[in-house]
Formats: sequence, C-alpha cells, structure tokens
Amino acid sequence: MTHSALSSAIAELHTLVAFDTTSRNSNLELIDYVEARLAGLGARCDRIPSEDGRKANLHAVFGPQVDGGVILSGHTDVVPVDGQPWTTDPWALTEKDGLLYGRGTCDMKGFSACILALAPKIAAADLKRPVHIALSYDEEVGCLGAPAMIDEIMAGPVKPSVVVVGEPTDMKVVTAHKGLFSMVVKLRGKEAHSSLVNDGACAVTHAVPLMQYLVEQAEAMKLAAPDNSPFDPPHGTLTIGEVKGGTALNILALDAEFGSLMRPCPWDDPQAIEAGLRAKAAEVEAKMRVTAPEASVSVEIRSSVPAFAPEQEGAAERLARQLTGDNSTRVVSYGTEAGQFQAKGLSVVVCGPGSIEQAHQPDEFVAIDQLDQCCVFLDKMVGVMER
Repeated sequence: MTHSALSSAIAELHTLVAFDTTSRNSNLELIDYVEARLAGLGARCDRIPSEDGRKANLHAVFGPQVDGGVILSGHTDVVPVDGQPWTTDPWALTEKDGLLYGRGTCDMKGFSACILALAPKIAAADLKRPVHIALSYDEEVGCLGAPAMIDEIMAGPVKPSVVVVGEPTDMKVVTAHKGLFSMVVKLRGKEAHSSLVNDGACAVTHAVPLMQYLVEQAEAMKLAAPDNSPFDPPHGTLTIGEVKGGTALNILALDAEFGSLMRPCPWDDPQAIEAGLRAKAAEVEAKMRVTAPEASVSVEIRSSVPAFAPEQEGAAERLARQLTGDNSTRVVSYGTEAGQFQAKGLSVVVCGPGSIEQAHQPDEFVAIDQLDQCCVFLDKMVGVMER
C-alpha cells in the first residue's frame, strides 16, 4: 500500500479515537465529522437517527445508482473504559513499537479510519457498481442501531448484494459466528410473613421453575450440536447471569428478576425457547394469582441478534478471499451485525484489522501493519468494483 494511504488512515484514527463514543454517549459528533468528509467527496449521505435523536446511523454511497454494490459495515460505539488500568490516554491515539493504542482502535474505528483514508480513491474511481458505507450506533449493547439502517438500505432504490463487516479478524476471512439473544424476566408477587404462605406469593420461589426451564434448554442446546460443529464450544450456550430479589429470609419476596444470555448457533431456535419461556411464565403467573391476584410475570427481550451462518459459494466470501488471498476456514463465537445483514438476503463476510483479543481490553491497540493490510484490501476492492 502507498505510504500516503496508511498515513492518512493513522491520521483519521487519531481523529476518530478522540470522539468518546462509549455506547452511553451520543455519537453525533463523530457522525458529523464522517458525513462531512464523505459528502465533501461527493457521496450521497443519509442519516438514520435513533428514536430519541441522540444518535444516528450513517449510510453513504459512492458510484452509480445500480444494484449489486458492496457495503463496508462498521459500528461507531465503543465499550467503556471505566475501572480499567490504562497506561495511555484511551481518547488520544498513542503509537509505541508499531502499535496504536486507544479505545476503539481495533473495535472498530481502525476499519472506519481505513475507509476514510481510501474514500478519495473510491470517489475518483470509475465504479461500475456502488460502494456503500454503513456506520451504526449501539452495536456494543446488542446491535440495536443497525436494523433500522439495514431496512432503509434494502427499501431504497439501490440494493447492494455483498457486505464486508470490518470487525477485528486480523484481516482473515470469517464466515460464521454465533448470535446473541438476551431476556429479562420480572416477577411481582405479594409480601407476607414466611409462615403465612397462603397470604402472599413469593416472587423468588416462583422464579425458580422459570430458571430451571432455561437450564433444561441449555442442556438441550448441547445435545442439538452436530458432530461436525465448527464452533468452540461446539454448541449454543444459554446462561443466567443476573438474579435479584427478596428482602429477608422470613419475608415472602415482593419482587424477583433474572436475566439470561443465549449465544445460539445457526441451527438453534432462540424464538422457540422464548415462546416456551412465555408459556411457562403464564403458568407461573396463574399459580401466583391464586394467593395474590395482583401478581404478574413479564418476559422482556433485551437483544436479538441472529447468528451468522456459513454460505454455500457466498459472493462475499469469494470477494474477501480474492482480496486477501486467505483460503482457510474460520468461525468465531463472538457476535457482530453480520447476521442482521444476512437475514435480509445479503451475502456477508467478516474481515477487518486488529485482533479480537485486544477488543474491550485496557490499552486496546491495533497494529500499524493491520491498518496497512486493510488499506490494501480496500484498494484492491476499488479495482474490482471498477470492472
């Protein structure tokens, strides 16, 4: 790659890291900056705001108004640095020994920086098919922003066919990953003295069969895994990570709450497990109301991100292998927005600079060599889109 493109990518990363886009914050300053850069080069830009207007997705398009283009997909938010023992300023890019330190350097502002570095070449190219740039908000808290943007893209006049999600993969080709599905169950009972069980309904006690149902489903997911599963562990997982409730041992609990997180494989059916939990919750609620007519049980979906399944002869995989020369097969257990794009009929691959081992860590970094490889990847992609 030319030194100028890599230098530009590093300069862009300096700028992007300085925006504190922790998911709890607005990302609009970063979106303002990126939109101005891309629109100034002639891109057609469209914002898809969050419901409260504090955040926005950005969809930008270079090239002709025809179907069949490629989407370069990234997210703008980062995880918190609270309580982490950083030795550098997380919001100021720091270079040491060929590594660039800062929050989001690998997850995943490095990919966005490379896109911005190559944007002038993309704008000047004689593209036969368009290049879409899709930057989302709130990926780190359940991939909440991307669905509205994907829907708008697919409802538009120009429909892409291939997506490259630039999450950190060491610039290797990843063709599948698990999904993410989380639920919170809340029970409201009726307080009473623990010796007078017919005068109330203990929310904690009634939560137990609901948790047991999920434990049983976790075991069923283990048994459902095929012998040739490429994942580690080879099956989908379902865990209960939070439990709250109760006041004292001698009081029937008024409230109970627990949260579960599922990482389904492509062959798992989280919606079926959800439906079973809701049916069980209705049974428990009816039982509670025998002694506490005001009792209630609710099931809330916090995140629902589909798994990313391998594609037979996928166009995105072919493109990524052509550009990287990587012919090995890789799947991962972490999640991305890839499954959301795939669910809309698009061919998807995950490939981006940096290592997932550095993501979310104190002193997060991306190697300069990884940015260089990403710039080469995007430069070659422009050439493909000109043919």
